[in-house]
Amino acid sequence: MTAELTVIPSSTEPTPTARPLAGRHLFVFGAGFCAGLVALRAQAAGARVSATTRDPLRAAELIEQGIGMHLFDAAASGRRAALAEMLEGVTDLLISIPPGEGGCPALSALTAAGALPSGLGWIGYLSSTGVYGDCGGAWIDETRSPAPQTADARARLIAERDWAALAAERGAALDILRLSGLYGPGRRNALDRMRSPGTQAVLRHGQVFNRIHVEDAAGAILAAMSAPAGLRRLNLTDDLPAPAHALLDHAARLLGRPPAPRVPFDAAGLPPGAAAFWAENRRIRNDRLKALPGFALRYPTYREGLAAILADERASATTAAE
Repeated sequence: MTAELTVIPSSTEPTPTARPLAGRHLFVFGAGFCAGLVALRAQAAGARVSATTRDPLRAAELIEQGIGMHLFDAAASGRRAALAEMLEGVTDLLISIPPGEGGCPALSALTAAGALPSGLGWIGYLSSTGVYGDCGGAWIDETRSPAPQTADARARLIAERDWAALAAERGAALDILRLSGLYGPGRRNALDRMRSPGTQAVLRHGQVFNRIHVEDAAGAILAAMSAPAGLRRLNLTDDLPAPAHALLDHAARLLGRPPAPRVPFDAAGLPPGAAAFWAENRRIRNDRLKALPGFALRYPTYREGLAAILADERASATTAAE
């Protein structure tokens, strides 16, 4: 899908008391779970915001909230010529499109169309902590040399390097934002997993995973955008790496349910994609993240995050019943 959508002006933002991003125009490639929230938060902070998606329903949803939307598939060449018009006046780019085999399809499309904005000041590239590969459960930070083990992580590392070269050439600040596992409202959390029939808690000694609430991820991205600092790599993760079963156990307690039945990793019969995920074990430090000016984690661990999600669900249910 490459057709451009007729948009309502994204300059019709709300008028909050603080508008630190006033005068800036953020363009988001791929307005998904996290980047779509960034778009809304940036608009509330005074920025003009435009974004792409391949989903007409998602486009309509964000248009209703004042985001200038374009239906666009970066991997297709049909309407690349329209990119220059889409990006006219853009000062900031956020890239949330998954990589292709050769790197970032958004960068390839921009380069092929000669559409990179001339006044670009900041670029944010959403990457993954998966670029570090397996670290044997050790604590690591952004100084750890990447050692990607999956095709996706290898492609993300290529994309990181290509965007770094482009940013250096253009004199733009670049934040490489390495996300750990995202969770948040909707079907992206342990509460929903515990509500799903047949959920099992897979056990593997010493295995932990890293995660961050989507609100904290969005807040970190906006904090980075608000305080550009040349080339910067940031791990976006909360304070507590934890085993997968710990989240399910806590979700069960919050819901007043028995814990999920245990199954050893070797007997779990995980599909190849999930098994590859479990093949990597690392504990991610977030000192750089917490040093960002004006930023603090709202949900330092999954405990606060899941409790807040459940409280919001119950408040919404009460409101709907009134």
